[in-house]
Amino acid sequence: MFQNLSEKLESAFKNLKGEARINELNIANTVKDIRRALLDADVNFKIAKEFTDKVKDKAVGSKVLNAISPGQLMVKIVQDELTELMGGQEAAFEAEGRPAVILIAGLQGSGKTTFTGKLANYLKTKKGKSPLVVAADIYRPAAIDQLTVLAEQIGVSIYSERENKDAVAIALNAIKEAKATNKNVVIIDTAGRLAIDELMMNEVANIKAAVNPSEILFVVDSMTGQDAVNTAKAFNDRLDFTGVVLTKLDGDTRGGAALSIKYTVDKPIKFVSSGEKMETLDVFYPERMAQRILGMGDITTLVEKAQAQFDEAEAKKLEKKIRKNQFDFQDFLDQLQQIKKMGNLKDLMGMIPGVGKAVKDIDIKDDAFKGIEAMISSMTPYERSNPDSLTPSRRARIAKGAGKDLQEVNAFMKQFEQMKQMMKMMNNMPMGGRFPGMRR
Repeated sequence: MFQNLSEKLESAFKNLKGEARINELNIANTVKDIRRALLDADVNFKIAKEFTDKVKDKAVGSKVLNAISPGQLMVKIVQDELTELMGGQEAAFEAEGRPAVILIAGLQGSGKTTFTGKLANYLKTKKGKSPLVVAADIYRPAAIDQLTVLAEQIGVSIYSERENKDAVAIALNAIKEAKATNKNVVIIDTAGRLAIDELMMNEVANIKAAVNPSEILFVVDSMTGQDAVNTAKAFNDRLDFTGVVLTKLDGDTRGGAALSIKYTVDKPIKFVSSGEKMETLDVFYPERMAQRILGMGDITTLVEKAQAQFDEAEAKKLEKKIRKNQFDFQDFLDQLQQIKKMGNLKDLMGMIPGVGKAVKDIDIKDDAFKGIEAMISSMTPYERSNPDSLTPSRRARIAKGAGKDLQEVNAFMKQFEQMKQMMKMMNNMPMGGRFPGMRR
């Protein structure tokens, strides 16, 4: 995420490395490189200049404390300004009403339909809502099919009228259906085009006028940079939307949209999305995004993702097994499943300070655990519960069942044993054997 921008900003801060104090000369060189990094990220020139002017003014007027270096001070100033540029703080999301109506708008290919499914899943699992998704794209049958598949996948209801070519009527009928079936949120997926045209704008504006939504979310492909910002402005002029959603943050994202859109349309970014999994939707926190752009990671979000999969009763049960050195292959498999639910593996690792840069050139696929899962799945229940029972003949059978070489199975067994030894050592630590986040 924003890897190129992060590297260029880091390079800019090197102008201050080894400097004992801040002066106008080293500030000028650093600010020039920061501006160049922003322009390379497809940030509008006016925004980049205004941003760096603010950074320069704050840096010139700052005194360097003994506890920090000029470079650290500049990073802090840039972090604060990036946070402010992207909105300052988390924006409220209104999903209240009888029912609450949420209108989704954007160009074709921006990820509208996928986001509609993700938002329904988020409201259902995180907010306890009962959503109804509405297929109001009357031009693309594939959009209706896609939303139907997503709705079935996450277990929510969908409303569609395949033969009706009146999007406004479909939306109004869907609201009636929601009231009749006690659905408290209606999410309307509207039609998009490859480019802005009057027909699309009139249609979505007419739907807005008819249903009076509590939220109008503009979905934008974050890989399109400044073009996304220009499109957002055109939509906002007609719809006066309430918030922005940035999609495809797991792709080759330059950063221009995230850094420019709030400034241009004065509307907050409310959600960010990456990948196709329905769980990969996050509330947008400007401060956390600024930290990630500056290579500081995002431990807060990582912990929240872990807590979302955290089952206290299961965690206590697992802790007891670890204390007794009884952690087995089934426990390991269960933990892998929990990690996979948290989202894209490379993105998760990027949230750990210092790790994002280390893994930037490594291709970490979502099916990275597939081989391990296959090996454990090839074990009998007894073998999973008793790792010491895996004799050479059993290992050979497991290798054959998993489609792996015997060497791969032996290597995994060795790694598993090393992990158990590490857990045993942690259990004997002076902190009383308590693992972070676990209660006694």
